[in-house]
Amino acid sequence: MIRGFFRLVGLLLLAGGFVFMVYDGARFVADNTLRFTRFGQFWNDVHQSSQQAFRVWVEGISPWLWNNVARVILDQPVFAVMAVLGILLMLLFRPKKPLIGYSRS
Repeated sequence: MIRGFFRLVGLLLLAGGFVFMVYDGARFVADNTLRFTRFGQFWNDVHQSSQQAFRVWVEGISPWLWNNVARVILDQPVFAVMAVLGILLMLLFRPKKPLIGYSRS
């Protein structure tokens, strides 16, 4: 049950990544300038106070984690972050391979 839920979340993240790729591509066709929507900008537009709370929490754990890891992820395009997270969830929670010669009943 939980495996199916996480696979569904992974599929939705993958679909969201595709939507943002189409959005950025349409903006490229309209403007003739290649600009990607950054993940940090998208998160800020959705819910600004949660991003600030996350920053305070990560800096409380270790300041280098914010500068070297979190800021790098926040500077990536939304479609790449969503697609990678979706693929990881779908791979981690894929169904188990059936055992040869045994039945699962």
